[in-house]
Amino acid sequence: MLLKRFLWYTKVMLRFNENNEIITEENYRAILVGLQRKEDISYSMDELEGLAEAARAQVLGKVVQNLEKPNTATLIGKGKVEEVAELVRNMEADVVIFNDELSGMQLRNLEDIIGVRVIDRTILILDIFAERADSREGKLQVELAQLKYRLPRLTGFGKSLSRLGGGIGTRGPGEKKLETDRRHIERRMEDIKSELADLVRTRSVQRSKRQKTGIPIVALVGYTNSGKSALMNQILSMAGKEEKFVREKDMLFATLDAQSRSVTLDDNRTFILVDTVGFVSKLPHSLVEAFKATLEEVLHADLLLHVVDASYEESQFHVTVTDRVLTEIGAGGKEKLMIYNKMDLVSEFTPSYSDAPAFFVSAKEGNGMEELLAAIKGCLFGEVIRTKLLIPYTRGDLASYLCEKAAVHSMDYVEDGTLIDVELKAEDYQRLKTYEII
Repeated sequence: MLLKRFLWYTKVMLRFNENNEIITEENYRAILVGLQRKEDISYSMDELEGLAEAARAQVLGKVVQNLEKPNTATLIGKGKVEEVAELVRNMEADVVIFNDELSGMQLRNLEDIIGVRVIDRTILILDIFAERADSREGKLQVELAQLKYRLPRLTGFGKSLSRLGGGIGTRGPGEKKLETDRRHIERRMEDIKSELADLVRTRSVQRSKRQKTGIPIVALVGYTNSGKSALMNQILSMAGKEEKFVREKDMLFATLDAQSRSVTLDDNRTFILVDTVGFVSKLPHSLVEAFKATLEEVLHADLLLHVVDASYEESQFHVTVTDRVLTEIGAGGKEKLMIYNKMDLVSEFTPSYSDAPAFFVSAKEGNGMEELLAAIKGCLFGEVIRTKLLIPYTRGDLASYLCEKAAVHSMDYVEDGTLIDVELKAEDYQRLKTYEII
């Protein structure tokens, strides 16, 4: 059986080249399968379709079974499995994607009956992340999550875990990196954790240096494809930094690695804007754990911008999922603003109740952005006091500080020093009010 499975995988899956790089194919033909118990899973199945399309799969059909208790051997009932197998043959599908996480035994049993590759929602999400990760840290985090997922499935999944192929559901460690022997996998996991710890220490040093400058941090959070990257680019455009644009695309998980940009406003105030990975329902716990290091940027942020796709009918579900993940990583109590995006696509919209201030914008059209920036400024820099200061020429350091850190309206060089018309934060005003000209 193992030899048969090995020959089948080498036939239908793509190969890793001699450098252990994935050789990709363009399209896959998929059947989606869901198990409905008490709750309605129509939304979850629609989202699964979006995830499949993000992995370049053409969805040929969906199968949902109502079942009070999952089948321990195949998740869905035996008759429904046969129905899926027939659908696969008739529609010439090459992969079946289950909405629920499958055990190693269930994967093996389903593949034996259906005759094509079977993956679950977790494998699919990990696959997308593996393809989108660009940084060294992102790739390590994804590989760690993959190994955590596969380790307990060694017995049930057999030799097929040593993926010789690439492509949907198989991306990541190949034969050179992934051995079926549990000890080898555990050793690799320890190596990854050690390397990630080094990267975390390096980032902590960088963060400490940044914190000493007093520059605040704003983190964009929200459901995947809510428009976080588009919002970031709109803010960068308003700051005249089009060359710093991040990648944006209308698809799930277009952005994976966290992106940071310095934003200097027209009043000379600066903050760091961070675009983070989007969230999704049923986000694999192993992935949340693996990406906690990256999500530390959210923990250290001074302000969160919770971006919501207002054009989506079930936007409240997106808000709930995002709030749940934020709580899980320890950022649930952070100060935040609710940003309802894509208002250009809706005629009427009533937001769900939230304690956080709400703003209605279109990152694509730029509508509502001035009000949002004013709110961000108010949250980060608090009350400002406009005054005139006469700074002696012997205190050129103070004049330089004001030019760099405050909103200077005018400067005049007079006999006794530099006369500066400036907006100050309250703490700066208290420190410099001895130089104030009444």
